[in-house]
Amino acid sequence: MSPYGERIMKDAVVRVRDLKKWFPLRRGLVGALLRRQDYVHAVDTISFDVGEGEIFGLIGESGCGKTTTARLIARLVKPTSGKIYFKGTEISPLRKKELKKLRREIQMVFQDPYESLNPRMTIFSLVAEPLAVYGIAKKESEKKAMVKDALEDVELIPADDFIQRYPHQLSGGQRQRIAIARSLILQPSFLVADEPVSMLDASIRAGILALLLKFRDKFNLTQLLITHDLAVTRQICTRIAVMYLGKIVESGRTSEVIDNSLHPYTKALISAVPVPDPTAERVKLLVKGEVSSSVNPPTGCRFHPRCLFAKKVCRKVEPTLAEIEKRHYVACHFLG
Repeated sequence: MSPYGERIMKDAVVRVRDLKKWFPLRRGLVGALLRRQDYVHAVDTISFDVGEGEIFGLIGESGCGKTTTARLIARLVKPTSGKIYFKGTEISPLRKKELKKLRREIQMVFQDPYESLNPRMTIFSLVAEPLAVYGIAKKESEKKAMVKDALEDVELIPADDFIQRYPHQLSGGQRQRIAIARSLILQPSFLVADEPVSMLDASIRAGILALLLKFRDKFNLTQLLITHDLAVTRQICTRIAVMYLGKIVESGRTSEVIDNSLHPYTKALISAVPVPDPTAERVKLLVKGEVSSSVNPPTGCRFHPRCLFAKKVCRKVEPTLAEIEKRHYVACHFLG
């Protein structure tokens, strides 16, 4: 086992090691006088691997750092420290020219399909734009054929009915399918999906999730799924990691983490999920207080101010992510 609390995966497409992202805050008058610079500890020393052909889920409350992690891996923002490896090559220090080559391999689907698509561009122009950026399919007929194939892959059929439309003429689910088609037309080997179904109606979500599974099986597409919905992770993720205030507190196989959760925060998340059975008896694990500030995070365990089981050591010593059961990792001083 590696010193990062995870077994080293031989087939890992993405490796994250001690990744950290601190955003500097604007200094006020007091900060300027004291010459003090405060930071938002968005992501604070996390490590994990994503294996080839798997869908890895990153879950947690809003503000826990999961979206920042996704943007770091896609190199939309530069890490403060730590290393990101893609297919064995460190991508953390890459510059603009090298990043352009990388982004053909790593694509991202954003949360809001209403904001991620340019309303002035037709569907054809939106989906074909990556081809123009990378100089692929210079002939118009070839480009049109590739766009149609991409639209059919995301089940917008017949494609001819969509290519001359504009985003405002489509539903939310259709827009998200366009965003996915746009990301996959370059045939990337790694897809980062940031809350791809959170803006959609419940009836539409299943179709989008089925698409992600289809691309995993058809193209062996490795994916990182960012979500706060445990039901989504159970449906499509091979493994998951639970984040709290910039830290990973539990990770492992999806069924193991959800059915046999060990960290108090994971237990609290699961207990908050409604059960469609009014007669079912459930023990609700409550947490106290509010989420601590990411500018001045607690010492020791990040979760200790809200944990019902916290002891003195939790306030002073930060727990390490350790393997409690086979491939099931937990960062907690006291389990059970």
